[in-house]
Amino acid sequence: MPSPRSADHPAVPPPQRDTVDALISQTQRLRGGLDAVRRDTAADLGGTDDAQVRWQRALCELAVHQLDDLGRHLGELREGLPADAPETVDPSETADPADTVDPAEKVDPAEPPVDPAEPEADEATAGAPAGGEATGRAPTGRGSLLSRVGSAEWNLLTDEVTWSDELCRIFGRDPGDGGLTLDELPSWVFSEDQPILTGMVTDCLVDGKPIDGEFRVVRQDEVVRTVHMAGEPVLDTDGSTASMWAVLRDVSELRRSERAVRESRDTLRHQRRIARTERRLAVEVQEAVLPPWRGSLRLPARDGFPGTGPAPDGAALDLAAHYLPSESSAQIGGDWYDALELPDGHTLLSVGGLTGHGVTATCGMAMLLGAVRGMAVAGIEPGALMGRLNQLLTVSSQPALVGAVCARYDPRTRTLAWAQAGHPAPLLFRDGTGRPLRSPDGVLLGATTGAAYTQCEERLEPGDLLVLHTGRLARDAEGATERLLALAPRLTAAHGAQECVRTVAEAFGDEPRENDACVLIARVTGARA
Repeated sequence: MPSPRSADHPAVPPPQRDTVDALISQTQRLRGGLDAVRRDTAADLGGTDDAQVRWQRALCELAVHQLDDLGRHLGELREGLPADAPETVDPSETADPADTVDPAEKVDPAEPPVDPAEPEADEATAGAPAGGEATGRAPTGRGSLLSRVGSAEWNLLTDEVTWSDELCRIFGRDPGDGGLTLDELPSWVFSEDQPILTGMVTDCLVDGKPIDGEFRVVRQDEVVRTVHMAGEPVLDTDGSTASMWAVLRDVSELRRSERAVRESRDTLRHQRRIARTERRLAVEVQEAVLPPWRGSLRLPARDGFPGTGPAPDGAALDLAAHYLPSESSAQIGGDWYDALELPDGHTLLSVGGLTGHGVTATCGMAMLLGAVRGMAVAGIEPGALMGRLNQLLTVSSQPALVGAVCARYDPRTRTLAWAQAGHPAPLLFRDGTGRPLRSPDGVLLGATTGAAYTQCEERLEPGDLLVLHTGRLARDAEGATERLLALAPRLTAAHGAQECVRTVAEAFGDEPRENDACVLIARVTGARA
């Protein structure tokens, strides 16, 4: 049985991939343009250090973060999640305090959903230092950027605290109540995030380091918000720290979206691991059950038959088989082929297939094939054998529909007795032509209780060729039969069963199939007189 082809699952179809590529290029151009704006602004402002300048500088940094995030997410969208993606953890994920969210986290019902098309920075945001509104700025609604960005300044000399109205709303406070002092602020922060805030503030006030980090706050209405804080110390004329200012951005919706992406990715990885495991098990079951022989097989292998003396010339069968996987190869089906020498010298030939795919189908196939072999060894004829298989399926805890052909070949008389259950008839090739054998009555196994199955007999001649297949060689079973019959000149001229199998494989190997397929070829050895 050949190794299944590896399936290729592109993350994004080609037309959408082109669109994503265009978006990535546009984001890279915007990022480059923003870097130029930052350099020009720094050169124009020189050593100026007022609230307006700090606000503009902070907004530039926020825009950089946004474009970097956008570029990263677009890259993930383009590449998707390959089936063999390594199970690694993004370092940025482990550093994100919003990753471990308390199950009791509440979402602010008054907070509108973030519009993905909404610009994250525009000219209207250029003048909103702590403690005042910029003149000429367009009004902003609850869903705009400015409803999620606020500013704050803590004056260490006068103990004055100045918060913008936007920041008060982020914290769920009335602007008239003013802002929180640096001593009060930690009490609003998640206990596990308090060291993050304390470390940033200490580094800023003592060592003069910039502030850049995230933490979660719990408002008085018990709504949890994730806040990104960026700022720096403001130095006095003597070089000491006079105040600390910061721009705080509500990134709750962004972090929730990122968590949803990670959870979806983890779920997809888990599902793919399960699928790979099930597929491996299905392949192992299939390889363990199907006949282990490769190439051609000659049955019966003995020189004579029990109680009958030596075998007549030209009575043996030259056998070969082939398993053709489906076009996707994502799941293994329940198709089988089998050839077995029986104790009385007869040869069992069978092909069939269960509905469904995966471990369930292959395990069901293993059970059925074992039952077929057991009853055949016990001497049960094909028609009666099919009836008992049907009884087995109707009482099974896992019902299934099965199509099958079971044949018993007597090499002493060269007689083939066979029965079928909703399955294409074997094809007989003789003298350069082919035809289907006359089918006995029989419905799909497992379809109805008490179904009757009859059997037919066919006398074979030396050089005759039998082709048994599961009917799934092509999408259209009838079309597959017609195409097999069209191969009659090549099949009858072949030197053996293995050459016939290669001919069929060449004709159907690249055929798009929704299901797996099997073909079993038996040739009566010897030449016609």
